[in-house]
Amino acid sequence: MITIETAPIAGQKAGTSGLRRKTRDFMEPRFLENYIQSILNAIGGAKGKTFVIGGDGRYFNADAIQTILRMAAAQGADAAIVGQNGLLSTPAASHLIRLNKTDGGFILSASHNPGGIDEDFGLKFNMPNGGPATEAVTNEIFAQTQNLTSYQTMESPAVDLATRGQTSLGDMAITIVDPVADYAALMQDLFDFDAIRSLFEGGFRMAFDAMHAITGPYATTILEDTLAAPKGTVRNGIPLPDFGGGHPDPNPIWAKELMQTMMADDAPDFGAASDGDGDRNMIVGRGAYVTPSDSLAVIAAHAHRAPGYAKGLAGVARSMPTSAAVDRVAAAKGMGCFETPTGWKFFGTLLDAGKVNLCGEESAGTGSDHVREKDGLWAVLMWLNIIASTGQSVADLMTDHWQTYGRNYYSRHDYEAVDSAIANTLMDDLRAKLPTLPGQTVAGLTVSGADEFAYDDPVDGSHTSGQGIRVMFDAGARVVLRLSGTGTQGATIRVYLERLEEDPGKLHQDAETALADVINAANQIAEIADRTGRAAPDVKT
Repeated sequence: MITIETAPIAGQKAGTSGLRRKTRDFMEPRFLENYIQSILNAIGGAKGKTFVIGGDGRYFNADAIQTILRMAAAQGADAAIVGQNGLLSTPAASHLIRLNKTDGGFILSASHNPGGIDEDFGLKFNMPNGGPATEAVTNEIFAQTQNLTSYQTMESPAVDLATRGQTSLGDMAITIVDPVADYAALMQDLFDFDAIRSLFEGGFRMAFDAMHAITGPYATTILEDTLAAPKGTVRNGIPLPDFGGGHPDPNPIWAKELMQTMMADDAPDFGAASDGDGDRNMIVGRGAYVTPSDSLAVIAAHAHRAPGYAKGLAGVARSMPTSAAVDRVAAAKGMGCFETPTGWKFFGTLLDAGKVNLCGEESAGTGSDHVREKDGLWAVLMWLNIIASTGQSVADLMTDHWQTYGRNYYSRHDYEAVDSAIANTLMDDLRAKLPTLPGQTVAGLTVSGADEFAYDDPVDGSHTSGQGIRVMFDAGARVVLRLSGTGTQGATIRVYLERLEEDPGKLHQDAETALADVINAANQIAEIADRTGRAAPDVKT
């Protein structure tokens, strides 16, 4: 072990899920080492512990893993489990942590953010339950970054990450594992692979866009090699350090080619995509895009069709900005329903306590208690299982769902890379308005309530405040505004828009048209255009 003197580096505060900065920032001397040491200090050191390590293959992934291995070995870790070539999807890493009962894991990813030397990189620590570090641990990591004076590492040749099997670094044992095998076995336990295979053998056509990100090898193994989907079903299936120059965010904007395929006259029956680290998903049928909020609700209504969930769900949870569509399913089926802050870490206690089996976020994240992360490919397989069981198309499933539960029209408008001072002032001024809003009529809508969301965890009693501003209107409409914690420059203002429609004759409108008055009300109340100088959002999803 060698000790290197260092000093705190400003700005090493984790966002919604780990620390994300420009790749070149992580490549600066001491930046990565400081953050790794702060994580190790915050969890009581590495001595005697076993860690899972892997990432989405973006630029600098393998180099960062070598640094983690050297520092863990120098500080007395017993063992490390590493994905071959440094690759592990985030849900697969969570599964390996749980399967091997390790002391946690280091996941290298900036999720859906672009990759490359001039783009984004990220690192987060996951707990022994497989889930993201809790608020308490995240706060301790940040405190450590502010007081760090040294870090410990060792000088050694690079570990061979390409060859599966056993190796070592100092006294630390290292196992290089197939990144797909254990995850694929878990999926086979949860879903009716025979029924899905029969679907493909019967001529069912699918297009899966892996976006040159980590899910490519997982989707190819499971969909094409195991479930008999035709070769070529998985597109852009080879992970690349810069995601092929694309933006690995599975939404209609960045998965444009897939959307064009699915809206064509000769479209496949089913389309899907996943993101940089494999934890997000997009679901689309022939001519029918499914919002993440609706996808969560449909899964809640039909999860019992998959063998792993045949007994039904104990409960469901959603992040606060996610639409209330799943709430209506839960109420109808007598299930528990929880509303949490944004960030998968807030679902962890509910999952561990058995209060919920299904969780989802409007930002294209859906998952269950099989791991402690959202899981893109899991959601895709669940939809395939539902389609195989019901014999219905995506469009028919959505129509039936809305007729049964009503439709929560929903859209998210993102104003990206807004000057941080402007964004914070907008939020501060809106916060000051909250007590005066109830009773006002704006854009024809009457405000029924306004607050800033806070959460008391029903399991561990922890309190989390400042989680987004909510403005509720009569007739089941609302606006939510919050600043995103996933960007790397400036601030992203996210505006979430929702309206409940129960009239059977109004269930098939364009969402932006159905939400027009809610959009106008949001702009007037928050003065978005005036404050930002933006006539329209950068992205609508």
